[in-house]
Amino acid sequence: MDSFWDFFWFSLSFFLLMAYLVVLFQIIGDLFRDRETSGIVKAVWVFFLIVLPLLTSLIYLIARGRGMAERSMNAARTAQAETDSYIRTVAAGSRSPAEEIARAKELYDGGVIDQREYEGLKAKALA
Repeated sequence: MDSFWDFFWFSLSFFLLMAYLVVLFQIIGDLFRDRETSGIVKAVWVFFLIVLPLLTSLIYLIARGRGMAERSMNAARTAQAETDSYIRTVAAGSRSPAEEIARAKELYDGGVIDQREYEGLKAKALA
């Protein structure tokens, strides 16, 4: 880099390239997330993304941008619901009260916990 302007144009070009790649990956992700679009149509979109990348990206964003946002929001809602379900399952415990008491008894018999801790775990399992 010989001058400030060389660095400026390099930085701007690099930024635009990265922005384009983000948009490209968003479009490709949306294409394969869409279950209503046939495989042939998806292949045509990908072909034109390779042959005429800038024009095809702009057309895709104009033509399918609203659906793209809706599919992205639905995917986020589904992921959030699955995460919440998993957290509730883990928080509730995956063992039955009988299994919890048996585990506490094993710990007590093994000398890991004392009588007071065993009674506490047993009361908690039965609650």
